[in-house]
Amino acid sequence: MTDDPGVSGATPAGRFAPSPSGPLHVGNLRTAVLAWLFARTGGRRFLLRMEDLDRTAVGADAGQMADLHALGLDWEPPVRYQTDRLPRYRQIIDGLNDAGRTFECFCTRREILDAPSAPHTPPGAYPGTCRTLTAQQRAEKRATGRPPAIRILADRTEFTVHDVLHGSYTGAVDDFVIQRGDGTPAYNLAVVVDDAEQGIDQVCRGDDLLTSAPRQAYLATLLGHTPPTYAHVPMVLNPEHVRLSKRDGAITLADLAALGIGPGTVLDHIAVSLRLAAPGEHVDIDTLASRFDPAELPRTPWIVSDDEWP
Repeated sequence: MTDDPGVSGATPAGRFAPSPSGPLHVGNLRTAVLAWLFARTGGRRFLLRMEDLDRTAVGADAGQMADLHALGLDWEPPVRYQTDRLPRYRQIIDGLNDAGRTFECFCTRREILDAPSAPHTPPGAYPGTCRTLTAQQRAEKRATGRPPAIRILADRTEFTVHDVLHGSYTGAVDDFVIQRGDGTPAYNLAVVVDDAEQGIDQVCRGDDLLTSAPRQAYLATLLGHTPPTYAHVPMVLNPEHVRLSKRDGAITLADLAALGIGPGTVLDHIAVSLRLAAPGEHVDIDTLASRFDPAELPRTPWIVSDDEWP
């Protein structure tokens, strides 16, 4: 649909793409280790991308890179920042607009949640409120001063992706947002454009994002790209089986270093959780690569308890 300035002909790649909003916790680090292992053992380049379109913290990107290096991870430069890519995203959005594949949406989140849904509409899916507004109705909405988001005009309700751990997964596709009301490109648009143009053919990330993969793969096909395969890996949870947060205490490398626990020990524990090392065994990232077999990975979350660290 648009000219692709990507890396045609380059070796396929995998990636780790954190948001630089603060330090990485052990769950993020475990996913990064897995993304590196999937890429390196699959003959792929490994790339690092900072998804900084939303809230960021000064210096968080440098801190995250230092933590990844401390675990032995490396990547092919340069590190890509999404805020450097705004003109490209807008070019893609303009192309979709010109092709008649989008519409303006004036709904608030509350209005979407309160709107009646058709019987076949999945919970939380956009109900189509603004999909068929007339030009006059759109003009009236604009006159209220509410800036519209831009949504993709989906021509299907579901899409199937292939996942290394989950097999074929079919999930819902709705008229999802590709540009927010403040003009910022949405995550679902930016991640698809970046993955395609960086030559990323396999995406390893937390399994909390599995349900978003069909939307993103569908958009990739609209843009003329082959969707990547996926590896949605189990999360790291606290003893209450809730995803980690700062209230869980020592969960970053800096937190653990203050307790006298170095990055090598953290990598050892990550390796044990992935069935790539025995308890008490010291390993490095190259050892993990020599043992890595996706078929042997655990399919359940890693529960990090208060007594995880010796």
